[in-house]
Amino acid sequence: MKTPLSVAIACALFAAAPVIHAQDGGDAAQDTTAEDATTATTDLDRMVVTGSRSPRAVDKIPGAVTIVSQEEVQRSLTLSEDATAVLARSVPGYSESSQAMSNLGETLRGRTALRLFDGIPQGSPLREGNRSGTFTDMGIVGRIEVISGPSAAEGIGAAGGIINYLSKTPTEEGTQATLTSRYSTQFREDSDAWKAGLTVTHKNDGYDLLAATSFLDRGMAWDANGRRVGMNASGSTNDSEADNLFLKWGMNFGEAGMQRLQLSASRFEITGKGNYSWVEGDREQGITDSSVRIPPLGSMTEFNDFRQYALSYSNADLFGGSLTADVYRASQAMRYPAEDGIDRQDPEIAPIGELIDQSEIATEKRGARVSWTHSSLFDVDGLELRAGVDVVEDEAQQRLAITNRVWVPPMVYKSTAPYAQLSWDIGPVTVSGGVRREDGELEVDDYTTTWYRDRRFVSGGTLDYQENLPNVGAIWRMTDAWSVYASYSEGFSLPNVGIPLRNIQCSNDTPEPGIQPDGCPNDPPISVGGIVDLQAIVVDNREIGFNWRGERASLGASYYESNSDFGSSLIVDPATEDFILSRAPVEIKGFEASSEFRPSDDWRLTALYSRIRGKTTFGGDGPLDREMGINDISPDKLSAAVSWRFLPRGDVTLGATMLFDRDLNEGLPEDQAWAEEHTEGYTLFDLTVNYDFERYGRLSLGIENLTDKHYILSWSQIDFWKNYFAGRGRMFSLTHTITF
Repeated sequence: MKTPLSVAIACALFAAAPVIHAQDGGDAAQDTTAEDATTATTDLDRMVVTGSRSPRAVDKIPGAVTIVSQEEVQRSLTLSEDATAVLARSVPGYSESSQAMSNLGETLRGRTALRLFDGIPQGSPLREGNRSGTFTDMGIVGRIEVISGPSAAEGIGAAGGIINYLSKTPTEEGTQATLTSRYSTQFREDSDAWKAGLTVTHKNDGYDLLAATSFLDRGMAWDANGRRVGMNASGSTNDSEADNLFLKWGMNFGEAGMQRLQLSASRFEITGKGNYSWVEGDREQGITDSSVRIPPLGSMTEFNDFRQYALSYSNADLFGGSLTADVYRASQAMRYPAEDGIDRQDPEIAPIGELIDQSEIATEKRGARVSWTHSSLFDVDGLELRAGVDVVEDEAQQRLAITNRVWVPPMVYKSTAPYAQLSWDIGPVTVSGGVRREDGELEVDDYTTTWYRDRRFVSGGTLDYQENLPNVGAIWRMTDAWSVYASYSEGFSLPNVGIPLRNIQCSNDTPEPGIQPDGCPNDPPISVGGIVDLQAIVVDNREIGFNWRGERASLGASYYESNSDFGSSLIVDPATEDFILSRAPVEIKGFEASSEFRPSDDWRLTALYSRIRGKTTFGGDGPLDREMGINDISPDKLSAAVSWRFLPRGDVTLGATMLFDRDLNEGLPEDQAWAEEHTEGYTLFDLTVNYDFERYGRLSLGIENLTDKHYILSWSQIDFWKNYFAGRGRMFSLTHTITF
C-alpha cells in the first residue's frame, strides 16, 4: 500500500478494538451518558424485525445481522447527506458509496441487495435503475437493519441480502418539535450546501403522530486537487435540490391496547438544477472528468421521485399469536441526464451523432403482506411458528423521453408467495428452518427495439417463475459470552429484465448494429418466452460464524459461500460503453469481521473488515475462470473509529475507511484481456464533534476527508461511459438541532 501510516493506524484500531458483527445492537448511545444506557434500551437494540415481521432477538438468528443505530445514522449525516455512506462505513460487506444520485456499483456481499423502507420494497428488479439507495431524507430514519446474504424472507430481489430502513417513532409523551439546520462547504465558489428540516411528534395513550419535512440545496463538489467533480452520467447529487415529506399516524386500541392501526405516507424528490455540464477528462494523463457552468444537453434535468403509502394493522393477541398485515402502494420515477451516444441515435429523427435523448424509468408496485406468529406452538416452550403470505404486482418500463421512444416495454410481474418458518429454543441451542414458495408471472408487451438494435420486433408474452426456497440454521450459545452458528438459505431475484430486453438485435451473422433497417428479415421470429437471459436468479448461501460478547468488548466473524448456477454480472459493451448483462454461473466467497472495545465509559473503539472474491465464466459452460470485477465485487475494506466523550455533553469521533489495492485477471490470453482490472486503494479519515448546549440545542461539526486526500472512486477506475470521477475533497459541515 502507498499509505503505511493509514494502514498502521487502522490495523492498530482493529487489533485493539475488536464492531459488533452481526449480533450487536449497533452504536451504543453516543448522545447519552453511560448511566443512561439502561437494560431496556440494550434489549431493544438487540431485537430485529427484518425477515421475521415481528421482533426477534439477534442472538437467536443464525446469520449475519448488522443493526445501524440512529446515532450512527446521525453521525454519518453530520459528515455528508449521502444516503448510502452510512452503510459503507458500518456494514462489512457493503461497497463504497458512489457519492451520486445513482448507487451504481454498490453491492452487498457482491450482489444486489433488496432495499426496504419500513418493510416495503424500493425500486423494481424488473428494471433496476440503480437509484433505490436515495429514496428519503435520512434524518427520519430511526435505524437500519441489514440481513447479509441471499434471503427470500422479504420477497424477490434479495440476492445479496436485505437492507431495511425503519422510520422514527415517537417515544416521549406530549408534543415535540425538532428543527434541524445544516450548512456545508468546501470553501470554493459554488460548493455551499444548506438544509432545513422540521420534525413534529405527538404521543399519548391513544395515538401517536410523526410529521417531518425537509429541503436540501446542494452546490458542486470539488476534489482535493481543486477541480470540480464531473456530473455523473447516471445522475448527480451535485447541483441539485431535494425535498421530503413524511407522515406517520398510529392508534392503539382494543383491550390493553393490543391492536394497532398505522397509516404512513412518504414523498421524496431530488432534482438536478441544470447549471453544469460534464467535461471529459483524460485517463492516460490522470486528468479526471470535471464540470463547467454551462447548461447540459437536453431540455430536462434529471430527477428521482419516490412515493409510498402504507396501511398497517397488528393484533398482539389473535388465536394465541400475533398478526401483522400491511397493504401498500409505492412508485418511483427516474430521469437520467441527456446523452448523444450511438445507442440513442436514429437517422429517421436526426443525422447520426446529432440526436440527444434522455432515459426515463417508471416503476410502480402494489402489494399486501400478512404474517402470523405463535411463540409457544402446541404449548411447547420455545417452539415458534411464523407463517404468512406476500402478494405483489410490480410494473416497470423505460423510454427515451425527448423523442418518446420505447426502450424497454411495459412489464408486469405478479407474485403470490406463502411462507412458513419454525424455530425451536432447545436450551442454549436455537434451530430454525422454513420454506418460501415463489409463484410469479411476468407479462411483457410486444415491442420493437431501437434503430441501434436493428428495429427488431419482439413478440410479448408471459413467463412463469416457480421456486421453493428453503432455509435452515442453528445457533449455539455455548456460554453467556460465546455463540456459534451455521446456516443455509436461498434467495430469488429477477435479472434486471429490462437490460436483455432492450439489447435484442439481429443475429451475429448480420451486419453491425444499426445497419439492418428493416427489422432483421433474415432472422426467425423471436418472443419474450424464448429469451434465456430472462430466467430467474436463484442463489444459495452457506455460512458459518461466531460471536463473542464480553463486559467491555465484542467480536464477531463469518465465512460464507454464495453460488448461483445461472447468475448475473455486469460487463461493459465496448461499442456503447454501457453495461450489458452476462448470465453465467457465479461463485462468491467471503470473510467478514467486526468488533468493539470500550476501555472506559468515555472511550469506544470499533473496527470492521471484509474480503470478497467472485468468479464466473467468460461465456457458455466454461470453467469459473473470470474473476468478477468492481461492478460486482468491491475491494477488501477495513474501517475503524475511535470515540471519546470528553465532557458529559460533548463527544468526538475519528473514523478511517480503507479500500485495498486489487489486481484481477492478469496474464490471460489476448481474447480475454478485456477482463483485466486494476484498482488502487485509498484511505479516508473523517471527524465529528458534538456538543449539547441543552436549551440552546445541539451543535455538530463534521469534516469529511479530513486530510484532503485526492483519490479516484474504485468504480471509476475502470473505463466505461463518462465515469472517470475523483472523490470529494475535504468538506466541512455544521449542523444545529434544537428540540422544543
